[in-house]
Amino acid sequence: MIAAKNITKTFGKLKALNDISVSFNRGACIALLGPNGCGKTTLIKSILGMVVPDSGTIEFDGQSIGKQWLYRGQIGYMPQIGRYPENMTIANVIEMMKDIRKECQGHLDEELIESFDLHALMNKKMHTLSGGTRQKVSACLAFLFNPDVLILDEPTAGLDPVSSEKLKRKIILEKEKGKLILITSHVLSELDDLITDVFYMQDGRLIFYKKLSALMQATGEEKLAKAIAKIMIA
Repeated sequence: MIAAKNITKTFGKLKALNDISVSFNRGACIALLGPNGCGKTTLIKSILGMVVPDSGTIEFDGQSIGKQWLYRGQIGYMPQIGRYPENMTIANVIEMMKDIRKECQGHLDEELIESFDLHALMNKKMHTLSGGTRQKVSACLAFLFNPDVLILDEPTAGLDPVSSEKLKRKIILEKEKGKLILITSHVLSELDDLITDVFYMQDGRLIFYKKLSALMQATGEEKLAKAIAKIMIA
């Protein structure tokens, strides 16, 4: 569904992506992992068309994304830090996004709005919200337009335990529908029950890309954090 071929991107002397080639397919929930500055965010932004690689190509459903934008309508993106007009209410922000993404409104998915009980907060202005509530708004917007692909950057950061579990259940439901989900997190324990594959980067390079089951079998571990530690220390 998404295929990157020999992607390279530099920022000054920093090579953020170094000849990355990978395919991400429907029905997978893939953890994009690696230390800070490894290139995960640059890869995500390249897929979204927010960063243009120096070389290589990215295809979405077999079509190059170069100079294209309509494919983004099939992607729901939850940034690590959502930035919204501070004087707008939650309701204003949601309506603004509906207006921007008119072509994506065949079936709106408001399950998370209900689950997070955001209807009770719709008249709250964004500048009054806690970090966790902002995160809930970002999650709701990512899922709202029923996209084929979800890109979730540290999705549970700032969420209380109950809300975190609600979001994880929603991710599992969408995975079971055959959607492609790319997810980053530094809290690896939260990924154990979610992911099917592990994509690990370091210094702009792909270190390994494995099925979670294969990684566990190869390391003899039952937890993702321990499995990655063992494979990286070896």
